[in-house]
Amino acid sequence: MTKIDIFSGFLGAGKTTLIRKLIAEGYKNEKLVLIENEFGEIAIDGGFLKDAGVQITEMNSGCICCTLVGDFTKALKKVMEEYAPDRIIIEPSGVGKLSDVAHAVEQVEGAHIGAKVTVVDAGKCRMYMRNFGEFFNDQVENADLIVMSRTDTASAEKILAATELLKQLNAKAGLISTPWDKLSGEQIVEAMEHNALHEELEHMEHEHHHEHEHDHEHHHHDHDEHDEHCTCGCHDHDHEHHHHHADEVFTSWGKETPHKFTKAKIEDVLKTLCETDDYGTILRAKGMVEDENGSWIYFDMVPGEYELRDGEPDYTGRLCVIGTDIDEHRLEELFGIA
Repeated sequence: MTKIDIFSGFLGAGKTTLIRKLIAEGYKNEKLVLIENEFGEIAIDGGFLKDAGVQITEMNSGCICCTLVGDFTKALKKVMEEYAPDRIIIEPSGVGKLSDVAHAVEQVEGAHIGAKVTVVDAGKCRMYMRNFGEFFNDQVENADLIVMSRTDTASAEKILAATELLKQLNAKAGLISTPWDKLSGEQIVEAMEHNALHEELEHMEHEHHHEHEHDHEHHHHDHDEHDEHCTCGCHDHDHEHHHHHADEVFTSWGKETPHKFTKAKIEDVLKTLCETDDYGTILRAKGMVEDENGSWIYFDMVPGEYELRDGEPDYTGRLCVIGTDIDEHRLEELFGIA
């Protein structure tokens, strides 16, 4: 059996940073494979883990459901056969539903789900829950362990409020609220293993005692039933809530460009995207571009905050923006590449 850890989390929550930390400090002497499932035309992160000796299979796909019932399970089987890893880490798209991902993994013979981890930005919990609950809540409800990010910068009030909201959605999951730099990767892996085991034992006990009953309070296993019949026709299911695919709700705009920028220009663009909704509801902007003196600017934006840093040259400049109701032509004009 190959152990499979799934790291879910809404756009920009910090999944990649957490995985990077665990690979450096948590998973000791294990043969690892990372499978990324990016939403959008351009996978910006690809390559950073090659240095860590981790084999990457990258898949770009709009319709999460198609990816999961088609390419995803095929890719998973192929990785298991070709690399025989001790552990596979799956980093689904930020707008993917954890229930869909877990259900797809369960279809693959020889795959055993270890921990289902969801990373939640402490400061954005309420906003995402209110505006994108169908996707955000699914990630929280189906987790064994919730790891809060940015608790070093969020206010104590925000952290407490987020904790309350998360506990209301999933009282059984473990919750990490300590800033990551104060924890070792090993401590986080221990929490993952402990909570996954606890969940598995509870599930086995539940099966044993209720073989002929339906326990509707058991969050972690209710959501899977309707997905078995999921087709990519994007029809609503006869279900208590509508089941939308990510590509019905979110748009990804991606561009490769040799255009040269200045830091001031990129900062101006990100500031504009943070302060106005003239270009749509922007949930993530990310990329790497060359500046006018030949060095490279890497940037990343989530609602209300952004960062720029210097980085290594890439084969060409890349921009990626994800959100709802995106005006692609106006975005091109804003970046100055129209």
